[in-house]
Amino acid sequence: MKIAALGNSLVDVLIKLTDGSLIQKLNLPKGSMQLINADQVGPISAIIESYSKVMVSGGSAANTIHGLAKLGERCSFIGKVGNDEYGKFYDNDLKNAGVNSILSISKTETGRAFTFVTPDSERTFATYLGAAIELGIDDLNNEIFKGLDILHIEGYLVPNKELVEAVCKMAKNFGAKISLDMASYNVVEENRNFLSQIIPQYIDIVFANEEEAKAYTGKAPTDALNEIASQCDIAVVKVGKDGSLIKQAGSVAKINAVPSNVIDTTGAGDQFAAGFLHGYSEHQEIEQCGKIGAIMAGAVIANYGARIPDNLWRQLSTDIQRILE
Repeated sequence: MKIAALGNSLVDVLIKLTDGSLIQKLNLPKGSMQLINADQVGPISAIIESYSKVMVSGGSAANTIHGLAKLGERCSFIGKVGNDEYGKFYDNDLKNAGVNSILSISKTETGRAFTFVTPDSERTFATYLGAAIELGIDDLNNEIFKGLDILHIEGYLVPNKELVEAVCKMAKNFGAKISLDMASYNVVEENRNFLSQIIPQYIDIVFANEEEAKAYTGKAPTDALNEIASQCDIAVVKVGKDGSLIKQAGSVAKINAVPSNVIDTTGAGDQFAAGFLHGYSEHQEIEQCGKIGAIMAGAVIANYGARIPDNLWRQLSTDIQRILE
């Protein structure tokens, strides 16, 4: 199958710290995600110059599409970057992962998510959205959606209502299924009315965690699952260490989380979506899709960052193939 993802193109800059003094110096509340502006990017970049850093092409949808590409799917990513070194890095990083890069270029700098990891594994984010949020209807064309089987949209784009609705219409015109990851409970709270319009109209698969599901429906996981499932084909509500609940056409699957030595939960939802969509693309039942998602989530949380390390893929592929068979 041919799968594309649409999302914010952010270069993740991961900085491991020996203590919390740097985040205090930068005035970043520990464990928070703070949006920063263009004037703040330069000083932060200068300060971290001497620190050991890891960079990857990030953003929720990009994390999901990376996982799907590693699982052997034909994948594309749609986003926007600046005409700078970070933009070139983002493009090359996608291509090196086997992802078809559909990136528009802006005069604005490429977005970055500075991620500070303290010794207790807690993450503090300083995020500059930059060119990412300039992605608009003019950056899209029908060629992107021709022959597309699945379009995956990250919830962080939902505030750009005009773009999201236009993309949904274009994808549906070409017969694609659409999945939406709700991404953040505050995004859901602020855009509940819009979500309640587009989900029944366009969305086939909804991914939500417990907080996002409650923000959307006002209900606890099981009741939230039922309400969301009444609006789309497949509803997924993730409940952390208790696994996930999945419903399709009256059939409910309860999926246990895969036991894991939790180091960093970043990317768990993104990789769960990758595993689930891989199963879906292989025409598996919801229980098998959920199990593949759980394997992917379990693998990523045992490591730093939102991607699964290369040395784990052989075993993962074996485990997933066992489910597919």
